[in-house]
Amino acid sequence: MRRLALLVTLLVVALILIAFAGGAIQWNREAPYRMAQAWGAEGSGPGQFHEPTGLAVSPDEVFVADARNRRIQVLGLDGAYRREFGAEVLERPMNLSWRSGRLYIADFFADAILVFTGQGTLVQRIEAADGLSNPGGVDAFADGTVLVADTYKHRVVKLAVDGRVLGSWGRVGEVGMRAGRFNYPTDVVIRPDGGFYVADGYNDRIQQFGADGQFVRRWGGPFGLNVSGPYKGWFATASSVAVSDQSVFVADFHHDRVQKFDLSGRYLTSFGLPPPGALTHSALAVAAGDDASVWVSNFARHRVERWVPAN
Repeated sequence: MRRLALLVTLLVVALILIAFAGGAIQWNREAPYRMAQAWGAEGSGPGQFHEPTGLAVSPDEVFVADARNRRIQVLGLDGAYRREFGAEVLERPMNLSWRSGRLYIADFFADAILVFTGQGTLVQRIEAADGLSNPGGVDAFADGTVLVADTYKHRVVKLAVDGRVLGSWGRVGEVGMRAGRFNYPTDVVIRPDGGFYVADGYNDRIQQFGADGQFVRRWGGPFGLNVSGPYKGWFATASSVAVSDQSVFVADFHHDRVQKFDLSGRYLTSFGLPPPGALTHSALAVAAGDDASVWVSNFARHRVERWVPAN
């Protein structure tokens, strides 16, 4: 009996430690957000979407990767439709980035990064010298070099504008759970200090790297070791990541929510809507605006949402 009691006690302690390590026992350090506005419905007309997959926000516009319609739609900050472009060259636009007056698009089916002006002129097509395989996300440095979440190669790669490989993280073509390894990474975003965060999609976590490319930390589930769950700070497919001055936002796709963290990965709050159907999911991409708004592409409802702090 003593041995059984000891085993039970050890099991309880272990579960508590795992819960603390993964963030299950947490509280909201900030109030949740509320949805202020929503635009769009399923379709192919102006202001309609078919499975929107990516977002980017400029000071006065929102760019939406309207994936199944193979185009980018541009909205004003009030949600009003302004224009669209890219249908003649895009195959499956995914996560987007707006940097230095340019829109960077990870094209999942084209295995390339396409760069447009805000008005829709294609100015560059970047293909890795060693080939991309279904890239899911991209961000750009000030000199035009890009970081790419090279999803099916299980790596993050830094490319020059001519496609030369300047750096690579992860083991090409191999899934891994250890620090600096990936399992279908879906997105990447650069910090103001030159470091970056990776949405390590099927490892259900975020990984952070410094400006020198060295691993800093990981979070999501117990010790960031590919354990999914509905708890605060845990993920089930981290599909998009965005950074503001002091916060990191993560689209937690299979939990139909966006989670907010500080720059060190400490959980702050979460928000979202349940899916409209049993087998559909909502929050696929997230982008942070300059006015504290958070923009979300609602995959299941074929629309774009603007969320604001509740207090």
